[in-house]
Amino acid sequence: MSPPTQPGGGAKSLAERQAELVATLTSGAPVPPGFDDRLVRTARIALLRKRAGEVARQWPALAAAYGANWPREFARWASDRPTQGSLRDGWDLARDLGVSLPATAAEELAVREVTWLYDGVSAPRPRRAPAVRSAGGSVVLQIAGRVRTVRR
Repeated sequence: MSPPTQPGGGAKSLAERQAELVATLTSGAPVPPGFDDRLVRTARIALLRKRAGEVARQWPALAAAYGANWPREFARWASDRPTQGSLRDGWDLARDLGVSLPATAAEELAVREVTWLYDGVSAPRPRRAPAVRSAGGSVVLQIAGRVRTVRR
């Protein structure tokens, strides 16, 4: 079998082929020529399940809110998004769910948001200033590094 060619006619380098495969496995890009569709799909599903497990460890209330459906729900959301790490993946998912976020998961998100600054682009960093968030019937506040939750 000859190496795959680029639109200009030249053969693709190993690094280019590997980059295409990684894009397929992590962000839903098409399966590159020369790879078995079934095997790549199987590996992609396994990686999405692994990501779901890692996010569930960082965001236990979020995962618990979906119970046995968590891996499927997470995979649906993550299927075309490359990973940003389990902390950020869970955070982005929770923010995307917005008002449909279950109360316990909303409280979990509120605790993160009063503790850390995260703009959705760069890595989270510790919050220095006091912060207050209302979520899931609770008010979460952070003052001088201490986080308190007041349930209504």
